Amino acid sequence: MPTTRETILTALADLLRLIPFVPVLRGEVLPERVPAAGLLILRDGDPGDPSVTLSPLLYHFQHRAELEIIVQGVGRDATFATLCGQIGAVISADHTLGGLCDWIEAEAPRPVDLPIEGAASLKAAIITIVLHYSTSDPLA
Repeated sequence: MPTTRETILTALADLLRLIPFVPVLRGEVLPERVPAAGLLILRDGDPGDPSVTLSPLLYHFQHRAELEIIVQGVGRDATFATLCGQIGAVISADHTLGGLCDWIEAEAPRPVDLPIEGAASLKAAIITIVLHYSTSDPLA
């Protein structure tokens, strides 16, 4: 039986898969080839220390998942900007992941250009996605 945390991260990955033509990997290593439309890799991130209420007992998390964005090629700046906009649009369309979270929001990316010997450089960034949710068990 999947935990609340796993259910939420799976739902986030599924939400991101609504972006057309962009593969979304979950916890994978960077493949040798980056598709022309870009690539997203969702990392579990850090659930942080929960705040606790006692009646009823609930653990309130502000889980910081990490979304790696990688683009490569001639138009990488435009592709990167488009991809960031698409990520924002799918999150804005469902800020609760279908009721699984109280709220989700993305933080601004910090892009970097990464030179690749013998190939076009990569433009990459990590977007932190903050997932606000509550569970009755800190391990759930």
